[in-house]
Amino acid sequence: MAWLSSPVLLAVGLIWIVYRAIQSYLWYQANKELSAQHGCARAPKLRNWWPLGIDRLIQIWVADSEQRLMDLFAFHFEDVGYTLEQKFLGTRAFGTIDPINLEAMMSSKIKADFNFGLRRRIFFPLLGEGIFTQEGPAWKHSRDLLRPQFARQQYRGLAIFRSHVDNLLLHIPTDGKPVDLQPLFFRLTLDTTTEFLFGTSVHSLGATHFSNSKKFSDEFDVAQNYVVQRFRLLDLYWLIGGPKFRHSCVSVHRFIDEIIDARTKVGEKDEENGGRYVFFDAIAKDSKDRATLRTQLLNVLLAGRDTTACLLSWVFFRLAQHPRILDRLNAEISSTVRDKTDLTREDLKKMPYLANILKETLRLYPPVPVNTRTAAQDTTLPTGGGPNQKSPVLIRKGENVSFCVYAMHRREDLYGKDAKEFRPERWDEDMPLFRDEKTAAWGYLPFNGGPRVCLGQDFALIEASYTVVRILQRYPKVKLGHYELPQKRGWIGWSTHATEGIKEVSEERQKVTLVLSLKDGCRVSLEQ
Repeated sequence: MAWLSSPVLLAVGLIWIVYRAIQSYLWYQANKELSAQHGCARAPKLRNWWPLGIDRLIQIWVADSEQRLMDLFAFHFEDVGYTLEQKFLGTRAFGTIDPINLEAMMSSKIKADFNFGLRRRIFFPLLGEGIFTQEGPAWKHSRDLLRPQFARQQYRGLAIFRSHVDNLLLHIPTDGKPVDLQPLFFRLTLDTTTEFLFGTSVHSLGATHFSNSKKFSDEFDVAQNYVVQRFRLLDLYWLIGGPKFRHSCVSVHRFIDEIIDARTKVGEKDEENGGRYVFFDAIAKDSKDRATLRTQLLNVLLAGRDTTACLLSWVFFRLAQHPRILDRLNAEISSTVRDKTDLTREDLKKMPYLANILKETLRLYPPVPVNTRTAAQDTTLPTGGGPNQKSPVLIRKGENVSFCVYAMHRREDLYGKDAKEFRPERWDEDMPLFRDEKTAAWGYLPFNGGPRVCLGQDFALIEASYTVVRILQRYPKVKLGHYELPQKRGWIGWSTHATEGIKEVSEERQKVTLVLSLKDGCRVSLEQ
């Protein structure tokens, strides 16, 4: 290995830099015509302090380790602009929180100009070939199989939620002792999702023969953490892996196999009795082998379990900090249903303040806070370039555009000067968001948008509404548990417009995997 000397490494590095410079110049020349045709201009550039944008990766790693990654992303958009260019490990990439650009990437230009890029390869060890990694005809086919599951008559009576919420209530101390609701919510949504989509619940909150449900949750979280790290490295995703990642993926797959075996035993009987449409049965008939069935089930389980559990956790975390909001919600519940437990959809629709609380929680803490699209060919973003940041921006084939819904949902020009505050009443006001048709449609995206808008959003909101009402009927007093709110943490944001760092402050400790959850859990005291 003597050839790995400093001069040789330096020479190789210089050759690589020259190669990239030449490549960039040739790309620039080739794209001049397209750029001129559309009147494109450069987006403001996020300043790099180290060569090749290595500092960008370090900033992300440090922010993630300090549970303030979303604050870092929001800072960059506030500092540079709603659409920005950045250098990431030597590669040009873009970020945007402009609703006009999001509409282009997720709707009007989705068929020809933007795709998932490396997503399938990055996710494949865990999720395989499923609805969230598929594109084109394969994705459409999977979505067509899933769509009938979410016909509202499938859960009109809400009976599918009742027994699982009953089990959840059994785990809440009746003496007001603190309890961490977040893991309970993950178990609740695991139970409801498996029953609704697979026809067989794992009953992780009650007596169950699915002995590995807790292990599944732990291993699923480990695997997701690896997937996210792979995603952040883009072209170098293959550097993240190893035995621990593979072991977690295998453990998750074994758990899904256990569900498959359990459902197979009862599936034929349900079919003979003319039971409801069950996604599992439709996929089982359509799948060529067990591996295909397993990955499809895992894809929808990820969406059904994690997103709603995070929503519920953030709701109670915020209610514990805002007694006024909690009192108003309790009053609405009392006047609408009192202690009625056999709730209906119609009951929940009569609670507009509850709906506003869920909207506001999803605004501040969107379940999937950041995502990415890749240019399938040379194309443009409609806006973000030039001195006024209104000109189109050229995106070359293979370049990535990340969009941060978390940061977009906190834009003061869309949600008001108090955009970072938890205030459900804003949804009954004339917010700037509603004054433009494009921002009204694309400035609030907790459930994605366009052709890939979440099919399960109504189910998720009904499940969250039902759970919140049932808990507060029994425990109307919600207080933070025997721990103080996390201390505000100072950090330095490196501005593009200043030579010295800017002092910033983060409050909540947020854990970012594929979803946004509470790092310290949702520890509250619930009292009757």
